[in-house]
Amino acid sequence: MSSAIFKPRRILVVDDEPQVCQAIEMLLRFDKHEVVVVNTGTAAMAELAKSPVDMVFLDYLMPGMKGDELARAIKEKDPTQPVAMITAYAEVLKHSHSPLHGVDCLIGKPFLLADLRGAIEKHSRPRRAAVETQTTPPGLPSSGA
Repeated sequence: MSSAIFKPRRILVVDDEPQVCQAIEMLLRFDKHEVVVVNTGTAAMAELAKSPVDMVFLDYLMPGMKGDELARAIKEKDPTQPVAMITAYAEVLKHSHSPLHGVDCLIGKPFLLADLRGAIEKHSRPRRAAVETQTTPPGLPSSGA
């Protein structure tokens, strides 16, 4: 993903481990994304009620509300909200017979910047930069008018 093609997104990161939050935030900010970090499902729902985001990255195993419960709650409020789960249990969850309702993308820990970029490119709400196709100077009628 290149910042010349894609505009930065507003991304919500939900994880109860501060080091994981810092790593994800650092990687996303490298690509100029606006990053909001919260540590609980309740705080995530409050943040989403305040201001929309283009993508949510959340952990699976968190105290209080697990990631799959949070993903379901997010999708109940906004079925179009992209949600990616980052977890050490990715392989186990992929092979379980219980689908992760509300999760659009599953990323295993440890993860790379390329994993985050791929999830954003494939699943986030589209905010592609407008391509300049105008050949007529501004203020003048185009030949197709």
